[in-house]
Amino acid sequence: MIRKATKIDISKIMKIIAVTINEMKSYNNTQWDESYPQAINFLKDIEAGDLYVDELNDEIRGFVCVNYIEPIEYNYINWQSLEKAMVIHRMAVNSNFRNQGVAISLLKFSEELALKNGVSYLKTDTYSINDKMNSLFKKFGFQLVGEMKFLGKEKPFYCYDKIISKNI
Repeated sequence: MIRKATKIDISKIMKIIAVTINEMKSYNNTQWDESYPQAINFLKDIEAGDLYVDELNDEIRGFVCVNYIEPIEYNYINWQSLEKAMVIHRMAVNSNFRNQGVAISLLKFSEELALKNGVSYLKTDTYSINDKMNSLFKKFGFQLVGEMKFLGKEKPFYCYDKIISKNI
């Protein structure tokens, strides 16, 4: 079940983050590290009502932040549309639940949330060397629309968007 995250979820989320960071390091992906994301990022997402967790039997299977906040770097991307968009941020799947469709479920939820809010356009980005997320976005029908320098990282981030069909 996907629900809004609460402050009680932060410790479980941070455990998923720690495992994810170690896994990313194992294949030289430095998108996330000890400095980002931190608990304060998730606390702000929760306070804004933008963080959602996929929970099963009191265990968080994954999480995603969905809101209208676009980094300033998005201003220089040639997006497919000028429509108002919802943006997918900080998404991860608990390593105990990988390859079980959790990420796809979170993306479907993001689409449904956007449509429920009268928005039929999604944007997101990920580090160019984050092969798993790049593959996931493409598999789910996102279009690669550009790249940007972001968060002081050495390599570019890839920007994706998707115009959502109203008949999900």
